[in-house]
Amino acid sequence: MRRTNSALLAFVLASAILASPFSSAAPPLPDPLASAFDTPPQSAKPWVYWYFMDGHITREGLTGDLEAMKKAGIGGAIFLTINAGVPKPPKPVEFMSAEWQDLYTHMIKEADRLGIAISLGIGPGWAGDGGPWLKPEETMQHLVASVTPVTGGGLIHVMLPRPQPREPFFGRSPMAPWMIDTWLGYYRDECVVAYPTPKAQVSVPFADEKALYYRAPYSSQRNVRPFFDAPANPAAAPSDACLDRSKMIDLTGKLDKDGRLQWDAPLGDWTIYRFGSTLTGQSTRPAPSAGLGFESDKFSAKAFAAHAKAFLQPLIDRAGKPSGPDRGLTTLHLDSWEMGAQNWTEDFRQQFQNRRGYDPRPYLPAMLGQYVSDSATTERFLWDLRQTGRELVRDEFLIPLRDYAHANKLRFTCEGYDMNPAGDLLALGTGDVQMGEFWSQGFGFKSEYSVIEAVSAAHTRGQPIIGAESFTSHAGEKWQQYPGSMKVQGDWALAAGVNWFVFHRFQHQPKGGERP
Repeated sequence: MRRTNSALLAFVLASAILASPFSSAAPPLPDPLASAFDTPPQSAKPWVYWYFMDGHITREGLTGDLEAMKKAGIGGAIFLTINAGVPKPPKPVEFMSAEWQDLYTHMIKEADRLGIAISLGIGPGWAGDGGPWLKPEETMQHLVASVTPVTGGGLIHVMLPRPQPREPFFGRSPMAPWMIDTWLGYYRDECVVAYPTPKAQVSVPFADEKALYYRAPYSSQRNVRPFFDAPANPAAAPSDACLDRSKMIDLTGKLDKDGRLQWDAPLGDWTIYRFGSTLTGQSTRPAPSAGLGFESDKFSAKAFAAHAKAFLQPLIDRAGKPSGPDRGLTTLHLDSWEMGAQNWTEDFRQQFQNRRGYDPRPYLPAMLGQYVSDSATTERFLWDLRQTGRELVRDEFLIPLRDYAHANKLRFTCEGYDMNPAGDLLALGTGDVQMGEFWSQGFGFKSEYSVIEAVSAAHTRGQPIIGAESFTSHAGEKWQQYPGSMKVQGDWALAAGVNWFVFHRFQHQPKGGERP
């Protein structure tokens, strides 16, 4: 008994010594992983997409939403104002009005107070950047042409029809009447060239996609090619179906302002191409009514600068300086590329020459599906056209956007996949954080590929954070999902490499009141 008491005393004394602040042996530390899981740092908290329907926004609703996010452990929100067919209230708060901007300022201050970060979508809607404040020449453009056959052997006078714009990928319905008038009315001549008319007519396959007129969404439409094969020896086109590049005649200087051409044409049959630039007609979507306009020219840094001056800078200035990190306005966000493709801008010819080392003018008919010289030459030119488009999207839009964010002490997050003419990995690689998107299994599109792309782009660049727009769903979901049903897909996203979830979505509740 005495021996047992002595042993117990020795144990107590030893424990006291180990616990003493003067002891060299420290007590065991709590498990940091467990404590961080129970109380995650701001950098590890999930975010939400925060949607505002056109005209529906109130001061009490903003505060209520943010306090609900705080209570639920949400670390931040991507702020997007859209028009998804919800009727406007009797007294709407018009997008970008003085009242709207005052409420935006209140939102940023409340987010700062509550320790919530805000990401600003770079334009109205969720598709890209643009709006009614842009001039037509600052918006997305196509190269189009009219084709006129003539017979030479003397002086000819011919009226060359003005080329018409291509139909927008999403049709005319998203455009307001003034936009349709502008789209139909805008035109700028580029050049007029003539070639001996080939004897046969054979078209380049998939020319509209190869020439960047259209790029359908890979995630939501069937039979969309993820890439074009580039064989070393493409199938030969018949020689009598190819334009003879060496016999091209440049007639640009002979066209008057009304479209009349006077030309002493050599003997034989000739085909005259009148090339000009028009607008793609791509609108901001789905934009609030006051933000409905054309998308900015993605091949022009000047166009982005004009948009930033009109839309982004006033809102950045209103945000002010946050009281600490990861609170208030922290980020600019480009959502999934849903604005289609373009293939021209005012200085495209010079940009092409600088980057590819030759003049594209003799090869322009290839953009219309006409073989020039031979199959290999035609496909090579169309490849160079796409490569130039990729570089211009990166150099004239995405990198200026990222640099603009950094100049304003903000980061840039990028969902650069789907319809873009740049190539997904090239676009994603410009972001400070790469993001993909996955829809709830069984309730939407198959976009998991975009997560793999985002992970690849981030790992290639050594960036540790990979985001995903998470658990998006269509209307048929009808609140059937719950954490247990979402776990397997969430585990897949984690295993794929996603470590920042941005849940789709948190809907603004303008009437205030208690949130669930």
